[in-house]
Amino acid sequence: MNFETANFENIRIDESHGGQIATITLNAPPANILSAAMMRDISDFFIEDKDCQSRKLVVIKGSGESFCFGASVKEHRADQVQDMLPGFHKMIANIISHPVATMAQVSGFCLGGGFELALACSFIFADETAKFAVPEIQLGVFPPVAAALLPILGGGTVTNEMLLTGQKFSARSLDTLGIVTEVSAHGELQQNINVYIEKRLLPNSASSLRFAHQAARLTLVNHYHSTITALEKLYLDELMSTFDANEGINSFLEKRKPQWKDH
Repeated sequence: MNFETANFENIRIDESHGGQIATITLNAPPANILSAAMMRDISDFFIEDKDCQSRKLVVIKGSGESFCFGASVKEHRADQVQDMLPGFHKMIANIISHPVATMAQVSGFCLGGGFELALACSFIFADETAKFAVPEIQLGVFPPVAAALLPILGGGTVTNEMLLTGQKFSARSLDTLGIVTEVSAHGELQQNINVYIEKRLLPNSASSLRFAHQAARLTLVNHYHSTITALEKLYLDELMSTFDANEGINSFLEKRKPQWKDH
């Protein structure tokens, strides 16, 4: 596949180091919202990239000052979420099961589905401007992918705190928990990633990296597939049948305070 001529409307693909590195840029600044169309583009890239034998790393970053504000709230409404959420979960599955390592390059806000996208990557490299959160609880809902991956990657304490409060975490705090791989000073992130790639990844065999990455991810991939169906069902069949879940989404779109009824 020649990604230089690929027809992706919502992301930009760049290849470097003789095609060994691919970079996906979420190309909808300033918020880089994950629309259903952008999710399809990302999924299509990972499906097409599976057989690129020279690939050693796929980097995902945002266009502009922030990584991603999350998935489209409008597409979370009851009339669209039945299609949107399975598409999002399919995109995450394509990322975590990709034979080649992935890296989220995070500056600025990394929220909701954007955080889940980063969480699905093999590495998260962030700078000191990065702020991470899953604020879905403030809209009366929860993030299924974070619920599946956070207990494995960060443990139960951070899972509870992030999902139940929606508070923001700094890159340094998630680095301490082992969720963020490396934190850079503002303005040094790209340089530090380049050094890491050139010193740590490029010298290794592309074939051997694929096997090692699949081995490293096997437990996570199996866990994701064994839990995401139940979490998706809980969200679509039970949560979205409540008044408060719909009220939370609608109040956000209508720019007003939600009026909870606790059911």
